Amino acid sequence: MTSPIQFRKFAAAAATAALLTAGLTALPGSAQAEWRGWNIHVPDYPVSLGMDQFTAEIAEKSGGKLTGKTYHSGVLGSQPDAIEQMRLGSIDYAVFNLGPMGQVIPATNVVSLPFIFKSMDHMHRVLDGPVGEQLSDAMAEKGIVALAWYDSGARSFYNSKKPITTPDDVKGMKVRVMNNDLFVNMVASMGGNATPMAFSEVYSSIKTGVVDGAENNWPSYESTGHYEVAGYYSSTEHLIIPECFCVSKALWDGLSDDDKETVKSAARRSAETQRELWAKRSSASREKVISAGVKFNEIADKAPFQAAMKPVYDKFIAENPDLEGLVKAIQAVD
Repeated sequence: MTSPIQFRKFAAAAATAALLTAGLTALPGSAQAEWRGWNIHVPDYPVSLGMDQFTAEIAEKSGGKLTGKTYHSGVLGSQPDAIEQMRLGSIDYAVFNLGPMGQVIPATNVVSLPFIFKSMDHMHRVLDGPVGEQLSDAMAEKGIVALAWYDSGARSFYNSKKPITTPDDVKGMKVRVMNNDLFVNMVASMGGNATPMAFSEVYSSIKTGVVDGAENNWPSYESTGHYEVAGYYSSTEHLIIPECFCVSKALWDGLSDDDKETVKSAARRSAETQRELWAKRSSASREKVISAGVKFNEIADKAPFQAAMKPVYDKFIAENPDLEGLVKAIQAVD
């Protein structure tokens, strides 16, 4: 784990390296050119801080040969735009959520299956092992190399009506979901009525009764104020969709073995930092909403929810038979 002192040292070294290399001219994508990094989040978000640590560390470890600038807040475009830019080599590194990557890299759809991961720790064990390498190989075939895995939280149900303790509690409930058939089918399999809509519309829709609730992680539930209109939060943790720290394959293939090791090590250390920062952010959001009066219930036994997902899995595997092995590999990890 990189300490705050080490991070400050990396940052100082990065600033010095930038001054030393400012006068160099180099072709785009070469070791001496400043790499361009894409990030959708604001600068003080856990993902952003992890990425800043990465650029500081590669500059320090390479003696200023490897430098990068991360463009936060989505200024280089949306994630679909950034994926295409990376495949073309005009974006060098980024942190992508795996949820929307399925259209380009079908294997990544597996992590969007409800309850595919048993917990955040289980997700870490899966992706830090052979399954993570398998996903990275699939991504590399499309021009993207995944070096490390970031957290984006566990999504759970919240609503304005009652606690959810079993799948039967979802019956008849109107639940906002992301616009993805997997998530629509997830709610339908429990007897609920899934309603895809823009995230910006959720607060008013719950307040006016258009929907009864939604699903998301603790920081999103808290920062959007959804807890003000949906006072029941139930820890289903049905979706745990990771993010990847990725680099362009064109860039990666042009690096020396030593530089590859520097970049990969920095990416993995940045993931350790991001995971720690995310856990702290989630804990703080949880404490805030519970202190505000939210009624929270743990769901220790998720087996009934997992069993209710059988139609979702059957449909997914029927449509993607080549991914059945990957699903089973994830489920086999303790």
